[in-house]
Amino acid sequence: MNRSVMKWLMLAVGAGAAFGVSAQEAEVMVETAAEVASGISTAELAYALDTFYFLVSGAFVMWMAAGFSMLEAGLVRSKNTVEILTKNVALFATACIMYLLIGYNFMYTEAGMYFPGLDLILSMEDNAADVVNAGGEDAPYYSSLSDFFFQVVFVATAMSIVSGAVAERMKLWAFLGFAVIMTGFIYPIQGMWSWGGGFLGETFGYSDYAGSGIVHLCGAAAALALVILVGPRKGKYAADGRVNPIPGANLPLAALGMFILWMGWFGFNGGSELAVASVDSANNVARVFVNTNMAASGGLLAALLMAKFRFGKADLTMAINGALAGLVAITADPLSPSAGLATLIGVVGGVLVFVSILFLDKLKIDDPVGAISVHGTVGIWGVLAVLLANGDATFTGQLVGIAVIFGWTFGTTLIVGLILKAIMGLRVTEEEEAEGVDIVECGMEAYPEFKQG
Repeated sequence: MNRSVMKWLMLAVGAGAAFGVSAQEAEVMVETAAEVASGISTAELAYALDTFYFLVSGAFVMWMAAGFSMLEAGLVRSKNTVEILTKNVALFATACIMYLLIGYNFMYTEAGMYFPGLDLILSMEDNAADVVNAGGEDAPYYSSLSDFFFQVVFVATAMSIVSGAVAERMKLWAFLGFAVIMTGFIYPIQGMWSWGGGFLGETFGYSDYAGSGIVHLCGAAAALALVILVGPRKGKYAADGRVNPIPGANLPLAALGMFILWMGWFGFNGGSELAVASVDSANNVARVFVNTNMAASGGLLAALLMAKFRFGKADLTMAINGALAGLVAITADPLSPSAGLATLIGVVGGVLVFVSILFLDKLKIDDPVGAISVHGTVGIWGVLAVLLANGDATFTGQLVGIAVIFGWTFGTTLIVGLILKAIMGLRVTEEEEAEGVDIVECGMEAYPEFKQG
């Protein structure tokens, strides 16, 4: 038995003796513990630790669903709060079921470099523990079910990006209809091209550690297509070109949502190391955590300063989006940069999101939460920022990855959106929009004791 393990067991027993455990009982405890420890191989311990880390990281990413919900609920008007929350809770469940039925299989089968397999995975089983006991080079180092859980919450994240961009005017059931296609087909197929052995990764060497392009740019491209189809909110843009601000109802909720997302991102990026049970992987995880945190800090302060210089005021909504921009920017490679470079990558993301939000308003592309700018504009920057520290990435590979992910997602979303528009319509009527989609779509109000505005 490992001496260090025995040492800690003896210390634990000694501590127990202080609470009345006899010497004979302590000896039995040591012998029992030694027998248990001797029956566990190093491979089994690593397997258990990596599986547990994968599951906890997935739970952190799942918690980001709460962050998106609070962020969006805070940045829409009070009369649209219930509906945006309904979209968020329903899209998460939809993503989980669609990814189980077909999405995971599309993304991670070896059917080819361009087209995914077509088998359902309802019968997916996890026999990894049997294989790891047999040992050998082919022994897995984590449960395949933990991988599925970690991947499925990423799909929900991509879809959450869409919900904020089309808030306050897109029909609930049209949105959920699109969620079925997005999470079951659109996202998994482009994901297969990158992470599933497809042509982006294998032929072009596209590098995207945790998904600045695969997750965030994908979600933003879909959001942009739908925003173009549904149009801006009534009253957002004046005939003379002026932009009329439509402030959110609850900035404390929006700030809370940002911090929940910030916390969840440690699972998003940290879990993407896919292991923690070795010295190298543990060190990598620590580096990823630090870089993720520093990029968010740099992005927040950069956007806040940009607002101060441009508006003369500290704009909280810009600061919030700056933090999220920093997180998106570092997601494509939170491992290679130093902490200082990660901060600078976040700073550039914060500047870009500020400029992008104002630019899209000039184009009359109405995005109530800034999702297209945060996840799209800065997602592109994040993919290109990989070149700053990762010597294995190429400019051509990163550029092709951006073009393919955006082109596939934007194009397919336009087609699906037009079909949904013809079948059920995408947008509520002007009267329903004025009344608020809470009453129209859900029949209830988030703040019934207050006057709706």
